[in-house]
Amino acid sequence: MIFLRGRIIGRLECGRTQLEVSEELGIAQSVISRLWQRFQDDGNVSRCYSIGRPRVTTPNEDRYLAVTAKRNRRSTASDLSRQLSSATGTTVSRQTVYRRLGHIGIYARRPVRCVPLTATHCRLRLAWSREYALWTPQQWSCVMSRFSLQSDSRRTFVWRAPGPRYHQENTIERHRYGGAGWLVWGGIILGSRTDLHVQSVTMTGHIYWDVILEQHVRLFRGAMGAEFLFMDDNVRPHRANIVDECLQWEDITRMDWPAHSPDLNPIEHVWDMLGRRIAARQPPPTCLPELRRELLDEWCNIPQDQIDNLILRMPRRCKACIASSGRHTSY
Repeated sequence: MIFLRGRIIGRLECGRTQLEVSEELGIAQSVISRLWQRFQDDGNVSRCYSIGRPRVTTPNEDRYLAVTAKRNRRSTASDLSRQLSSATGTTVSRQTVYRRLGHIGIYARRPVRCVPLTATHCRLRLAWSREYALWTPQQWSCVMSRFSLQSDSRRTFVWRAPGPRYHQENTIERHRYGGAGWLVWGGIILGSRTDLHVQSVTMTGHIYWDVILEQHVRLFRGAMGAEFLFMDDNVRPHRANIVDECLQWEDITRMDWPAHSPDLNPIEHVWDMLGRRIAARQPPPTCLPELRRELLDEWCNIPQDQIDNLILRMPRRCKACIASSGRHTSY
């Protein structure tokens, strides 16, 4: 390229016109004109390289942004910009804050919603996981959960690196979800599942026994024999005296369950599958009767092999809980 520029300047110095040089070398006349003008101005035809726009922040200011974001992970980019301006006098835009933090691997991500865990919860979860970590898949039986319509804007973000999604500082703990919905119950075992039960009335101990245990769980207990083990959570209707008495009368063994442990329950992923299938419906359900019909349809459409895979991974769930010392896991 430098040799070509020299040929152009040489021909022009010999008295050739710019049009003649352009036609001879097949180069636009405007390019030759600019090259000749630059040569007359500073006697140089080498290309001038620019280093681009100078950085607004110094390396120390970049580190200040990173430290501030890690100390308060829920601060916004505007908050970080204002704090930097107050501390150093340097004013930067929100996009500059995003770029500086992105260069060191810190990004704005939505925090993971998790149930609150106290020290007692962690201790009980850890003990439960250690007890059942070596269980075989055939020993896992029915589980129960709730599916409801709910709303969450999720406009809160946290600053974090790609890896530690479930670290405590990157989660928001909550255990109540608002919104109207249906109470949904279903049981899963290896190779099979119960029918989906959908109702709108409030669950009580009497309803739990008459509608759920009597019509579903008792039948599975009779089919599987004494090896049958029933797992449910610790909501009040499940622990009512009438439920305990009926389970004992029917000789149904119930597994002890650590409180606030949806991540240890495989059916939570089944509810997630069901929720995603409902959300993908076009058009989506607009009222509770439509939601009920579509829940029943999609429950039957979930592949059984996906449910079986969730049950077969129960030992991995227990090991993940042990590795996190009883705190939140990626499940």
